[in-house]
Amino acid sequence: MLNSIKNRFNLTLNLKTRISRFALLSALGFVLGFVPLSVDAADLRVGVATADITPTGPVALWGQFHLRISQSNETPLTANIVVLESCAGDKSLDSAVMVSCDVVAIPDEVLAQVRKEVAKRLPELDTKKIFLNATHTHTAPVLSTDGWYVIPKDGVIQVKEYVAFFADRIAGAIVQAWNKRKPGSVTWGLGHAVVAYNRRAVYADGSARMYGKTNLPEFRNIEGYEDHDIGTLFFWNADGKLIGMVVNISCTTQEVESRNAVNADFWHNARERLHQRYGSDVCIVSWVGAAGDQSPHLMYRKAADERMVRLRGLTRMEEIARRIERAVDEAYEAVKNDRHTDVPLIHQVKTIRLPMRLVTEAEYAEAKVAYQKAADQIDKDPKAAERENGRKVFNQLTVQRFEAQKADPKPTYEMELHVLRIGDIAVCTSPFELFTEYGIRIKARSKAVQTFVVQLVGHGWYLPTEAAVRGGHYSAIINSNLVGPEGGQILVDSTVDVINGMWK
Repeated sequence: MLNSIKNRFNLTLNLKTRISRFALLSALGFVLGFVPLSVDAADLRVGVATADITPTGPVALWGQFHLRISQSNETPLTANIVVLESCAGDKSLDSAVMVSCDVVAIPDEVLAQVRKEVAKRLPELDTKKIFLNATHTHTAPVLSTDGWYVIPKDGVIQVKEYVAFFADRIAGAIVQAWNKRKPGSVTWGLGHAVVAYNRRAVYADGSARMYGKTNLPEFRNIEGYEDHDIGTLFFWNADGKLIGMVVNISCTTQEVESRNAVNADFWHNARERLHQRYGSDVCIVSWVGAAGDQSPHLMYRKAADERMVRLRGLTRMEEIARRIERAVDEAYEAVKNDRHTDVPLIHQVKTIRLPMRLVTEAEYAEAKVAYQKAADQIDKDPKAAERENGRKVFNQLTVQRFEAQKADPKPTYEMELHVLRIGDIAVCTSPFELFTEYGIRIKARSKAVQTFVVQLVGHGWYLPTEAAVRGGHYSAIINSNLVGPEGGQILVDSTVDVINGMWK
Protein backbone atom coordinates (compact mmCIF):
# COMPACT_ATOMS: atom_id res chain seq x y z
CA MET A 1 0.00 0.00 0.00
CA LEU A 2 2.77 2.45 0.96
CA ASN A 3 4.71 1.72 -2.26
CA SER A 4 1.55 2.34 -4.28
CA ILE A 5 1.11 5.71 -2.57
CA LYS A 6 4.76 6.60 -3.27
CA ASN A 7 4.41 5.68 -6.93
CA ARG A 8 1.31 7.83 -7.31
CA PHE A 9 3.12 10.70 -5.54
CA ASN A 10 6.18 10.45 -7.84
CA LEU A 11 3.92 10.37 -10.89
CA THR A 12 2.17 13.52 -9.71
CA LEU A 13 5.53 15.29 -9.28
CA ASN A 14 6.40 14.55 -12.90
CA LEU A 15 3.21 16.03 -14.30
CA LYS A 16 3.81 19.43 -15.90
CA THR A 17 1.29 21.28 -13.85
CA ARG A 18 1.54 24.36 -11.66
CA ILE A 19 0.42 22.58 -8.46
CA SER A 20 2.54 23.85 -5.62
CA ARG A 21 4.76 21.66 -3.48
CA PHE A 22 2.65 22.72 -0.52
CA ALA A 23 -0.47 21.23 -2.06
CA LEU A 24 1.32 17.98 -2.89
CA LEU A 25 2.71 17.61 0.63
CA SER A 26 -0.71 18.36 2.10
CA ALA A 27 -2.34 15.70 -0.10
CA LEU A 28 0.26 13.11 0.90
CA GLY A 29 -0.21 14.00 4.56
CA PHE A 30 -3.98 13.41 4.22
CA VAL A 31 -3.45 9.96 2.68
CA LEU A 32 -0.91 8.85 5.31
CA GLY A 33 -2.78 10.40 8.19
CA PHE A 34 -0.30 13.03 9.40
CA VAL A 35 -0.36 16.82 9.40
CA PRO A 36 2.44 18.38 7.30
CA LEU A 37 4.79 20.99 8.68
CA SER A 38 3.78 24.61 8.16
CA VAL A 39 5.08 25.73 4.76
CA ASP A 40 4.90 29.26 3.42
CA ALA A 41 3.49 28.81 -0.07
CA ALA A 42 3.84 32.11 -1.91
CA ASP A 43 3.69 33.24 -5.50
CA LEU A 44 6.85 34.79 -6.87
CA ARG A 45 6.80 38.10 -8.70
CA VAL A 46 9.79 39.23 -10.74
CA GLY A 47 10.83 42.51 -12.35
CA VAL A 48 14.00 43.46 -14.19
CA ALA A 49 15.60 46.62 -15.53
CA THR A 50 18.95 47.96 -16.74
CA ALA A 51 20.34 51.45 -16.17
CA ASP A 52 23.03 53.10 -18.29
CA ILE A 53 25.56 54.55 -15.82
CA THR A 54 28.19 55.49 -18.42
CA PRO A 55 29.63 58.94 -17.61
CA THR A 56 28.81 61.68 -20.09
CA GLY A 57 32.33 63.14 -20.09
CA PRO A 58 35.83 62.62 -18.70
CA VAL A 59 35.98 61.26 -15.15
CA ALA A 60 38.61 60.25 -12.63
CA LEU A 61 38.96 56.45 -12.71
CA TRP A 62 39.03 54.41 -9.51
CA GLY A 63 41.28 51.46 -8.77
CA GLN A 64 44.93 52.56 -8.91
CA PHE A 65 47.09 54.64 -6.56
CA HIS A 66 47.76 57.27 -9.24
CA LEU A 67 45.23 59.60 -10.86
CA ARG A 68 43.80 58.57 -14.23
CA ILE A 69 41.37 60.66 -16.26
CA SER A 70 39.28 58.82 -18.82
CA GLN A 71 40.03 59.75 -22.41
CA SER A 72 37.18 57.76 -23.94
CA ASN A 73 34.29 55.40 -23.21
CA GLU A 74 35.37 52.07 -24.66
CA THR A 75 32.25 50.26 -23.48
CA PRO A 76 29.05 51.22 -21.69
CA LEU A 77 28.78 50.83 -17.93
CA THR A 78 25.50 49.41 -16.69
CA ALA A 79 23.60 48.67 -13.51
CA ASN A 80 21.49 45.53 -13.84
CA ILE A 81 18.54 44.96 -11.53
CA VAL A 82 16.33 42.05 -10.50
CA VAL A 83 13.53 42.66 -8.00
CA LEU A 84 11.71 39.79 -6.30
CA GLU A 85 8.54 39.78 -4.25
CA SER A 86 6.71 36.89 -2.62
CA CYS A 87 2.96 37.29 -2.28
CA ALA A 88 0.05 35.41 -0.74
CA GLY A 89 -2.82 36.72 -2.80
CA ASP A 90 -2.55 40.50 -2.67
CA LYS A 91 -0.43 40.43 0.48
CA SER A 92 3.30 41.10 0.08
CA LEU A 93 5.36 38.75 2.26
CA ASP A 94 8.94 39.74 1.49
CA SER A 95 11.08 41.36 -1.19
CA ALA A 96 14.60 41.79 -2.51
CA VAL A 97 16.10 44.39 -4.84
CA MET A 98 19.46 43.23 -6.22
CA VAL A 99 21.58 45.62 -8.27
CA SER A 100 24.95 44.84 -9.87
CA CYS A 101 26.99 47.88 -10.90
CA ASP A 102 29.99 48.28 -13.20
CA VAL A 103 32.08 50.15 -10.63
CA VAL A 104 34.94 49.37 -8.22
CA ALA A 105 33.01 49.41 -4.93
CA ILE A 106 29.87 50.78 -3.23
CA PRO A 107 30.64 53.37 -0.51
CA ASP A 108 28.07 53.58 2.28
CA GLU A 109 27.13 57.13 1.35
CA VAL A 110 26.38 56.07 -2.23
CA LEU A 111 24.07 53.27 -1.08
CA ALA A 112 22.35 55.74 1.25
CA GLN A 113 21.83 58.18 -1.62
CA VAL A 114 20.33 55.48 -3.87
CA ARG A 115 17.97 54.39 -1.10
CA LYS A 116 16.98 57.99 -0.44
CA GLU A 117 16.14 58.53 -4.12
CA VAL A 118 14.11 55.31 -4.25
CA ALA A 119 12.20 56.25 -1.07
CA LYS A 120 11.08 59.49 -2.72
CA ARG A 121 9.62 57.61 -5.66
CA LEU A 122 8.48 54.34 -4.01
CA PRO A 123 7.54 55.10 -0.41
CA GLU A 124 5.87 51.68 -0.10
CA LEU A 125 9.15 49.82 -0.70
CA ASP A 126 11.36 48.91 2.26
CA THR A 127 14.63 50.36 1.00
CA LYS A 128 16.62 48.21 3.46
CA LYS A 129 15.84 45.36 1.06
CA ILE A 130 17.99 47.04 -1.61
CA PHE A 131 21.59 45.96 -1.98
CA LEU A 132 24.14 47.07 -4.56
CA ASN A 133 27.24 45.10 -5.50
CA ALA A 134 30.20 46.18 -7.60
CA THR A 135 31.77 44.10 -10.39
CA HIS A 136 35.09 45.76 -9.46
CA THR A 137 36.11 47.01 -12.87
CA HIS A 138 39.09 49.33 -12.32
CA THR A 139 38.09 51.45 -15.31
CA ALA A 140 34.99 53.11 -13.88
CA PRO A 141 34.38 56.46 -12.17
CA VAL A 142 35.48 57.26 -8.63
CA LEU A 143 32.53 57.09 -6.23
CA SER A 144 34.33 57.87 -2.98
CA THR A 145 34.87 61.38 -1.64
CA ASP A 146 37.67 60.30 0.74
CA GLY A 147 40.25 62.53 -0.97
CA TRP A 148 42.29 59.68 -2.44
CA TYR A 149 42.70 61.59 -5.71
CA VAL A 150 43.33 65.26 -6.39
CA ILE A 151 40.91 65.68 -9.28
CA PRO A 152 41.19 68.71 -11.60
CA LYS A 153 38.27 71.11 -11.29
CA ASP A 154 38.05 71.90 -14.99
CA GLY A 155 37.12 69.54 -17.78
CA VAL A 156 36.39 66.59 -15.49
CA ILE A 157 33.10 65.43 -13.97
CA GLN A 158 33.46 65.77 -10.21
CA VAL A 159 32.80 62.84 -7.88
CA LYS A 160 29.68 64.32 -6.25
CA GLU A 161 28.27 65.17 -9.66
CA TYR A 162 28.77 61.63 -10.95
CA VAL A 163 27.40 60.09 -7.72
CA ALA A 164 24.21 62.15 -8.13
CA PHE A 165 23.90 60.94 -11.73
CA PHE A 166 24.62 57.33 -10.64
CA ALA A 167 22.03 57.41 -7.84
CA ASP A 168 19.37 58.99 -10.04
CA ARG A 169 19.83 56.46 -12.85
CA ILE A 170 19.79 53.46 -10.54
CA ALA A 171 16.83 54.69 -8.50
CA GLY A 172 14.88 55.24 -11.72
CA ALA A 173 15.65 51.72 -12.91
CA ILE A 174 14.70 50.20 -9.53
CA VAL A 175 11.33 51.96 -9.77
CA GLN A 176 10.93 50.67 -13.32
CA ALA A 177 11.73 47.08 -12.30
CA TRP A 178 9.45 47.25 -9.25
CA ASN A 179 6.54 48.61 -11.23
CA LYS A 180 7.00 45.93 -13.90
CA ARG A 181 7.09 43.01 -11.45
CA LYS A 182 4.69 40.26 -12.40
CA PRO A 183 4.19 36.57 -11.61
CA GLY A 184 7.18 34.59 -12.74
CA SER A 185 9.35 31.58 -12.05
CA VAL A 186 12.92 30.88 -11.02
CA THR A 187 15.48 28.12 -11.05
CA TRP A 188 19.11 27.80 -10.05
CA GLY A 189 22.08 26.07 -11.58
CA LEU A 190 25.76 25.30 -11.14
CA GLY A 191 28.43 25.32 -13.81
CA HIS A 192 32.20 25.66 -13.83
CA ALA A 193 34.75 27.79 -15.65
CA VAL A 194 38.34 28.82 -15.02
CA VAL A 195 38.17 32.60 -14.79
CA ALA A 196 39.89 33.33 -11.48
CA TYR A 197 43.46 32.65 -10.42
CA ASN A 198 44.83 33.11 -6.92
CA ARG A 199 47.18 36.05 -7.34
CA ARG A 200 49.43 35.64 -4.29
CA ALA A 201 52.79 33.85 -4.76
CA VAL A 202 54.62 32.39 -1.73
CA TYR A 203 58.40 32.13 -1.44
CA ALA A 204 60.93 30.01 0.48
CA ASP A 205 61.26 32.55 3.31
CA GLY A 206 57.50 32.42 3.97
CA SER A 207 56.77 35.82 2.43
CA ALA A 208 54.02 36.31 -0.12
CA ARG A 209 53.45 38.85 -2.86
CA MET A 210 50.42 39.83 -4.90
CA TYR A 211 51.27 39.16 -8.55
CA GLY A 212 54.68 37.93 -7.42
CA LYS A 213 56.95 36.25 -9.96
CA THR A 214 56.62 32.48 -10.14
CA ASN A 215 59.63 31.76 -12.38
CA LEU A 216 62.13 32.20 -9.53
CA PRO A 217 64.07 29.47 -7.68
CA GLU A 218 62.64 30.69 -4.37
CA PHE A 219 59.02 30.38 -5.54
CA ARG A 220 57.22 27.65 -3.63
CA ASN A 221 53.46 27.77 -4.17
CA ILE A 222 50.33 29.78 -4.83
CA GLU A 223 48.99 30.87 -1.45
CA GLY A 224 45.33 29.95 -1.37
CA TYR A 225 42.27 28.39 -2.93
CA GLU A 226 40.54 29.10 -6.20
CA ASP A 227 36.79 28.65 -6.69
CA HIS A 228 35.74 27.83 -10.26
CA ASP A 229 32.01 27.46 -9.54
CA ILE A 230 29.69 29.51 -11.75
CA GLY A 231 26.42 29.90 -9.88
CA THR A 232 23.36 30.88 -11.89
CA LEU A 233 19.79 31.98 -11.31
CA PHE A 234 17.30 32.17 -14.19
CA PHE A 235 14.02 34.10 -14.14
CA TRP A 236 11.03 33.72 -16.49
CA ASN A 237 7.78 35.63 -16.80
CA ALA A 238 4.38 33.94 -16.69
CA ASP A 239 4.49 33.37 -20.46
CA GLY A 240 7.68 31.33 -20.14
CA LYS A 241 9.98 34.01 -21.57
CA LEU A 242 13.42 34.27 -20.00
CA ILE A 243 13.72 37.83 -18.65
CA GLY A 244 16.75 37.77 -16.37
CA MET A 245 19.66 35.83 -14.98
CA VAL A 246 22.25 36.11 -12.25
CA VAL A 247 25.79 34.87 -12.83
CA ASN A 248 28.01 34.45 -9.75
CA ILE A 249 31.78 34.21 -10.37
CA SER A 250 34.50 34.32 -7.70
CA CYS A 251 36.66 36.71 -9.71
CA THR A 252 37.00 40.46 -9.79
CA THR A 253 36.58 42.17 -13.15
CA GLN A 254 40.01 43.63 -13.82
CA GLU A 255 41.59 42.31 -16.99
CA VAL A 256 42.18 45.84 -18.39
CA GLU A 257 42.51 47.58 -15.03
CA SER A 258 45.22 50.12 -15.96
CA ARG A 259 43.63 51.80 -18.98
CA ASN A 260 42.79 55.51 -19.12
CA ALA A 261 39.33 54.75 -20.47
CA VAL A 262 35.89 53.77 -19.20
CA ASN A 263 35.45 50.04 -19.66
CA ALA A 264 33.21 47.42 -18.01
CA ASP A 265 36.04 44.92 -18.56
CA PHE A 266 35.30 41.26 -19.32
CA TRP A 267 31.71 41.52 -18.11
CA HIS A 268 30.88 43.64 -21.14
CA ASN A 269 32.11 40.88 -23.44
CA ALA A 270 30.35 38.22 -21.40
CA ARG A 271 27.04 40.07 -21.49
CA GLU A 272 27.34 40.55 -25.24
CA ARG A 273 27.77 36.81 -25.76
CA LEU A 274 24.93 35.97 -23.36
CA HIS A 275 22.65 38.51 -25.02
CA GLN A 276 23.36 36.95 -28.42
CA ARG A 277 22.52 33.54 -26.97
CA TYR A 278 19.50 34.37 -24.80
CA GLY A 279 18.12 37.65 -26.15
CA SER A 280 19.19 41.29 -26.04
CA ASP A 281 16.47 42.18 -23.52
CA VAL A 282 17.52 39.61 -20.89
CA CYS A 283 18.81 41.38 -17.80
CA ILE A 284 22.16 39.94 -16.66
CA VAL A 285 23.12 40.57 -13.04
CA SER A 286 26.83 40.03 -12.31
CA TRP A 287 27.80 38.90 -8.81
CA VAL A 288 31.42 38.68 -7.71
CA GLY A 289 31.91 35.83 -5.25
CA ALA A 290 34.54 35.79 -2.51
CA ALA A 291 37.59 36.85 -4.53
CA GLY A 292 39.84 39.15 -2.52
CA ASP A 293 42.90 37.11 -3.47
CA GLN A 294 41.78 36.36 -7.05
CA SER A 295 41.96 38.02 -10.46
CA PRO A 296 41.78 36.96 -14.11
CA HIS A 297 45.53 37.58 -14.53
CA LEU A 298 47.63 34.48 -15.15
CA MET A 299 50.28 33.60 -12.57
CA TYR A 300 52.05 30.87 -14.59
CA ARG A 301 51.68 28.85 -17.87
CA LYS A 302 51.09 32.20 -19.57
CA ALA A 303 52.64 31.23 -22.91
CA ALA A 304 50.46 28.14 -23.27
CA ASP A 305 47.29 30.04 -22.40
CA GLU A 306 48.11 32.93 -24.73
CA ARG A 307 48.77 30.47 -27.57
CA MET A 308 45.34 28.88 -27.15
CA VAL A 309 43.63 32.27 -27.07
CA ARG A 310 45.52 33.32 -30.19
CA LEU A 311 44.62 30.11 -32.06
CA ARG A 312 40.96 30.70 -31.23
CA GLY A 313 41.24 34.20 -32.71
CA LEU A 314 40.10 35.89 -29.50
CA THR A 315 41.28 38.63 -27.19
CA ARG A 316 41.88 37.72 -23.55
CA MET A 317 38.55 39.30 -22.53
CA GLU A 318 36.72 37.44 -25.29
CA GLU A 319 38.27 34.18 -24.06
CA ILE A 320 37.02 34.83 -20.53
CA ALA A 321 33.57 35.64 -21.93
CA ARG A 322 33.59 32.39 -23.94
CA ARG A 323 34.25 30.38 -20.78
CA ILE A 324 31.48 32.14 -18.89
CA GLU A 325 28.99 31.58 -21.71
CA ARG A 326 29.79 27.85 -21.87
CA ALA A 327 29.31 27.46 -18.11
CA VAL A 328 25.99 29.32 -18.21
CA ASP A 329 24.81 27.27 -21.19
CA GLU A 330 25.62 23.98 -19.47
CA ALA A 331 23.72 25.00 -16.35
CA TYR A 332 20.76 26.37 -18.32
CA GLU A 333 20.31 23.19 -20.37
CA ALA A 334 20.24 21.11 -17.19
CA VAL A 335 17.83 23.24 -15.14
CA LYS A 336 15.61 25.05 -17.66
CA ASN A 337 12.64 22.74 -17.04
CA ASP A 338 12.96 22.80 -13.26
CA ARG A 339 11.11 26.09 -12.78
CA HIS A 340 9.50 27.18 -9.52
CA THR A 341 6.68 29.68 -9.08
CA ASP A 342 5.90 29.21 -5.40
CA VAL A 343 9.34 29.25 -3.74
CA PRO A 344 9.90 30.57 -0.24
CA LEU A 345 11.49 34.04 -0.36
CA ILE A 346 13.05 35.21 2.89
CA HIS A 347 15.28 38.26 3.03
CA GLN A 348 16.95 39.11 6.33
CA VAL A 349 19.04 42.25 6.80
CA LYS A 350 21.22 42.34 9.88
CA THR A 351 23.82 44.69 11.30
CA ILE A 352 26.82 42.91 12.73
CA ARG A 353 29.95 44.26 14.40
CA LEU A 354 33.34 42.80 13.65
CA PRO A 355 36.53 43.43 15.62
CA MET A 356 38.85 45.67 13.64
CA ARG A 357 42.42 44.64 12.96
CA LEU A 358 44.60 46.60 15.39
CA VAL A 359 47.50 48.71 14.17
CA THR A 360 50.75 47.75 15.92
CA GLU A 361 53.49 50.18 16.98
CA ALA A 362 55.71 48.93 14.17
CA GLU A 363 52.95 49.30 11.56
CA TYR A 364 52.18 52.79 12.84
CA ALA A 365 55.84 53.84 12.58
CA GLU A 366 56.15 52.43 9.05
CA ALA A 367 52.92 54.11 7.88
CA LYS A 368 53.96 57.43 9.41
CA VAL A 369 57.27 57.41 7.51
CA ALA A 370 55.55 56.50 4.23
CA TYR A 371 52.88 59.16 4.76
CA GLN A 372 55.48 61.86 5.44
CA LYS A 373 57.55 60.84 2.41
CA ALA A 374 54.55 61.20 0.09
CA ALA A 375 53.51 64.49 1.73
CA ASP A 376 57.01 65.92 1.31
CA GLN A 377 57.11 65.01 -2.38
CA ILE A 378 53.75 66.72 -2.93
CA ASP A 379 54.92 69.84 -1.05
CA LYS A 380 58.02 70.07 -3.26
CA ASP A 381 56.13 69.45 -6.49
CA PRO A 382 52.32 69.89 -6.52
CA LYS A 383 52.16 67.86 -9.74
CA ALA A 384 53.39 64.88 -7.74
CA ALA A 385 49.94 64.75 -6.14
CA GLU A 386 48.65 62.94 -9.23
CA ARG A 387 51.09 60.15 -8.48
CA GLU A 388 51.56 60.26 -4.70
CA ASN A 389 48.29 61.42 -3.11
CA GLY A 390 46.81 57.92 -3.09
CA ARG A 391 49.81 56.55 -1.21
CA LYS A 392 49.67 59.50 1.15
CA VAL A 393 46.03 58.78 2.05
CA PHE A 394 46.67 55.02 2.14
CA ASN A 395 49.20 55.51 4.96
CA GLN A 396 47.46 58.47 6.60
CA LEU A 397 44.40 56.34 7.37
CA THR A 398 46.58 53.80 9.18
CA VAL A 399 48.21 56.55 11.25
CA GLN A 400 44.78 57.89 12.18
CA ARG A 401 43.54 54.42 13.16
CA PHE A 402 46.49 53.92 15.51
CA GLU A 403 45.85 57.25 17.16
CA ALA A 404 42.13 56.45 17.51
CA GLN A 405 42.99 53.17 19.25
CA LYS A 406 44.31 55.14 22.23
CA ALA A 407 40.75 56.22 23.04
CA ASP A 408 39.09 53.00 21.80
CA PRO A 409 41.45 50.02 22.23
CA LYS A 410 38.83 47.54 20.96
CA PRO A 411 37.36 49.20 17.86
CA THR A 412 34.70 47.46 15.81
CA TYR A 413 33.50 47.72 12.24
CA GLU A 414 29.75 47.80 11.66
CA MET A 415 28.52 46.12 8.50
CA GLU A 416 25.19 45.34 6.87
CA LEU A 417 24.62 41.67 6.07
CA HIS A 418 21.97 40.48 3.62
CA VAL A 419 20.94 36.83 3.61
CA LEU A 420 18.23 35.53 1.26
CA ARG A 421 16.55 32.21 0.88
CA ILE A 422 15.09 31.72 -2.60
CA GLY A 423 13.66 28.22 -2.75
CA ASP A 424 16.50 25.79 -2.10
CA ILE A 425 19.31 28.34 -2.47
CA ALA A 426 20.87 30.95 -0.20
CA VAL A 427 22.43 34.29 -1.09
CA CYS A 428 24.70 36.11 1.35
CA THR A 429 26.61 39.37 1.03
CA SER A 430 29.85 40.91 2.24
CA PRO A 431 31.08 44.50 1.98
CA PHE A 432 34.69 43.30 1.71
CA GLU A 433 37.03 41.94 -0.90
CA LEU A 434 36.69 38.65 0.90
CA PHE A 435 39.49 36.14 0.42
CA THR A 436 38.14 33.05 -1.33
CA GLU A 437 38.75 30.74 1.61
CA TYR A 438 36.02 32.52 3.58
CA GLY A 439 33.53 31.97 0.77
CA ILE A 440 34.36 28.27 0.73
CA ARG A 441 33.88 28.06 4.51
CA ILE A 442 30.39 29.57 4.13
CA LYS A 443 29.42 27.31 1.22
CA ALA A 444 30.71 24.19 2.95
CA ARG A 445 28.69 24.81 6.13
CA SER A 446 25.50 26.10 4.52
CA LYS A 447 22.36 23.92 4.68
CA ALA A 448 21.15 25.32 1.37
CA VAL A 449 21.35 23.13 -1.72
CA GLN A 450 23.44 25.87 -3.33
CA THR A 451 24.91 29.02 -1.79
CA PHE A 452 25.79 32.26 -3.57
CA VAL A 453 28.35 34.55 -1.92
CA VAL A 454 28.29 38.17 -3.13
CA GLN A 455 31.20 40.43 -2.17
CA LEU A 456 31.76 44.16 -2.69
CA VAL A 457 28.31 44.99 -1.33
CA GLY A 458 30.13 47.89 0.29
CA HIS A 459 33.38 49.82 0.15
CA GLY A 460 35.61 46.82 -0.50
CA TRP A 461 38.42 46.69 2.06
CA TYR A 462 40.35 43.42 1.78
CA LEU A 463 39.64 40.74 4.38
CA PRO A 464 42.63 38.34 4.39
CA THR A 465 43.21 34.90 5.88
CA GLU A 466 45.67 34.02 8.64
CA ALA A 467 48.11 32.65 6.05
CA ALA A 468 47.91 35.84 4.01
CA VAL A 469 48.63 38.04 7.03
CA ARG A 470 51.70 35.92 7.78
CA GLY A 471 52.86 36.31 4.18
CA GLY A 472 52.26 40.05 4.10
CA HIS A 473 52.25 42.40 1.08
CA TYR A 474 49.41 44.44 -0.43
CA SER A 475 45.90 43.09 0.32
CA ALA A 476 47.10 41.48 3.58
CA ILE A 477 48.93 44.37 5.28
CA ILE A 478 47.34 46.64 7.87
CA ASN A 479 46.84 49.49 5.36
CA SER A 480 44.66 47.21 3.21
CA ASN A 481 42.50 45.84 6.04
CA LEU A 482 39.95 47.27 8.43
CA VAL A 483 39.13 43.76 9.62
CA GLY A 484 41.49 40.82 10.00
CA PRO A 485 41.16 37.02 10.19
CA GLU A 486 39.46 37.07 13.60
CA GLY A 487 36.68 39.23 12.20
CA GLY A 488 36.62 37.14 9.04
CA GLN A 489 35.73 34.02 11.00
CA ILE A 490 33.05 35.90 12.94
CA LEU A 491 31.60 37.02 9.61
CA VAL A 492 31.56 33.40 8.40
CA ASP A 493 29.94 32.14 11.62
CA SER A 494 27.33 34.92 11.65
CA THR A 495 26.44 34.36 8.00
CA VAL A 496 26.15 30.58 8.38
CA ASP A 497 23.96 30.99 11.47
CA VAL A 498 21.51 33.16 9.54
CA ILE A 499 21.50 30.87 6.50
CA ASN A 500 20.99 27.69 8.48
CA GLY A 501 18.30 29.36 10.59
CA MET A 502 16.25 29.63 7.39
CA TRP A 503 16.30 25.83 7.01
CA LYS A 504 15.19 24.87 10.52
